[in-house]
Formats: sequence, C-alpha cells, structure tokens
Amino acid sequence: MIEVADAPIDTAALQRSLENPAAGGYCAFEGWVRNENEGHAVERLEYEAYEPLVAVEGEKVIAEARERFPFLEARCVHRVGLLELGECAVWIGVASKHRDEAFKACRYIIDEIKVRLPIWKKEHYADGDSGWVNCERCAQHGNAK
Repeated sequence: MIEVADAPIDTAALQRSLENPAAGGYCAFEGWVRNENEGHAVERLEYEAYEPLVAVEGEKVIAEARERFPFLEARCVHRVGLLELGECAVWIGVASKHRDEAFKACRYIIDEIKVRLPIWKKEHYADGDSGWVNCERCAQHGNAK
C-alpha cells in the first residue's frame, strides 16, 4: 500500500500495522529532511505529488517487490507540503518470514519510488533562494535487482 500524507508520519503506528504472526523479520526505511544538500544550507523542503498516479504506479512497485522478494506485508507513506529539518519525508516498512526478503524488498521499494513516482521536491535554502531538485543519484540506484 502506498499513501501520500500531508500530516507528520506516525512511524510507530505504521510499524504496528505490519504486525503479522507469520513474520520473523521487519525492515523499515525513514527518509528525513537534512540541513544540507550539495553545498547548500537547507532550511526546509516542500513536496508535491500527483496522487492518482502515485497510487497506481506505487502499487505496481509493491507488486514487483513482492514477486522478487516474497514478503507478508508492506507499506509506504510519502509526505507532501512543507517539511522542517528532521521531519520524516518518506517511510517504508516490510514484514516477511525472513529478514533477507524484508531488507531487499524495502531497498527495492525506496529505490523504485524515487525514480518512478510523480513526487517533486523543492529545497528552501538558508540564503533565501529555493529550487526544485532533480535527484540524479536516485536514477543510479533505481531498478535494483
């Protein structure tokens, strides 16, 4: 399940939502707003998303991950709107019978959503400037096998 949220992400509640008595492993990834990017002091981020396509393409990513790394449960939440330093911008959680599938599926999901989902990031810099960011490194990590 892929969601877009305009409120802070409750990571503990999301982890609980993945509980499954058959699960022996759980892996999560949290992407946080940091204070620097490529030599620029960052004060906050702003995210926008085209939610109908996020849902459709996101479900494809989850289905592909399940085919490659059989798991029991998976969820992904991405924030939109203004986010301050330290806030969670994206959360992915995977529960599986064994840890290896959870790790691999979690990595696959974050890598794929960064390159495939219509979610855009604008950085607001300490000097008052701002700019939409093209994550070139995201494409390098995408399509993990």
